[in-house]
Amino acid sequence: MIDAKLSQSPPICDYEGSHYRTEFWGPERAYEDGAERAALRALLPWRGRLLMEIGAGFGRLADLYGGYERVVLLDYARSQLLQARERLGDAGPGGRPRYLYVLGDFYRLPFAPGLFDTVVMVRTLHHAADAPAVLRNAANILAPGGTFVLEFASKRHLKAIVRYLLRRQSWSPFDLSPVEFVPLNYDFHPAWIRRHLEEAGLQVCRTRAVSYFRVGLLKRTVPTGWLVALDRLLQPVGALYPLTPSVFVRATAPPDGPSAPPGAFFRCVACGSLLLVDEGDRMICTDCCATFLVQDGLYDFRGGNP
Repeated sequence: MIDAKLSQSPPICDYEGSHYRTEFWGPERAYEDGAERAALRALLPWRGRLLMEIGAGFGRLADLYGGYERVVLLDYARSQLLQARERLGDAGPGGRPRYLYVLGDFYRLPFAPGLFDTVVMVRTLHHAADAPAVLRNAANILAPGGTFVLEFASKRHLKAIVRYLLRRQSWSPFDLSPVEFVPLNYDFHPAWIRRHLEEAGLQVCRTRAVSYFRVGLLKRTVPTGWLVALDRLLQPVGALYPLTPSVFVRATAPPDGPSAPPGAFFRCVACGSLLLVDEGDRMICTDCCATFLVQDGLYDFRGGNP
């Protein structure tokens, strides 16, 4: 579903009410899930103070964040975050990590600049009509020296190359421009992503090519564990020239960038102020009086009522 309510932002792909967890992430995608987890384990700093996942959905990957003190799960779809909270609760085993559930979009992130040790975004950027803006926003909320782990859908994968050479698709996988193959679903060239990460002030330090065996026949005939193990071995090798449909990168923020002011956390998406008062059932901006509701343990920053 496309939500055009936020006229100052590009359209948002909204998974509200979808059966994403049960219909998309069923047993037939156990291989993709395993391969992506292997890549994230290899790139993610194991420990930290504060991590945020953009487009967290129902919290599929949250169990990988156990080394962090606090984890913020952000998504635009209320139904998805409610599923995440039902699955995870407000804290992990032993009270760590502590989870915070925030409704918002990646064009107007409701957080103080320089706040997070680590930001993760997996299977989310492909819905961005303005991907450079999303990458700049992610870079903006990273603390000095912070880590950004990004997954993106690559247009320069082997199947696309073969189809192009056989003249079975019109767009070139070698052209740097993103391709929108269905509304609000984009594939990106790896060099284009690297360029825009660098323009956002982030330095790419590691890359992994992921999902070599995303072929129905292979997934039906070869044990999932074997495919995941082979994928894990090939991921760093394929990073030299990724030809897979999914690519993971780890990028770092400059060590001398600004940190969030002491005590700052949320940011008003209406005026940019960091002065918000928590009244239990709502957050109120003291500068512009915008109000953001807190319901069912979810902080809702998708709008802002005066």
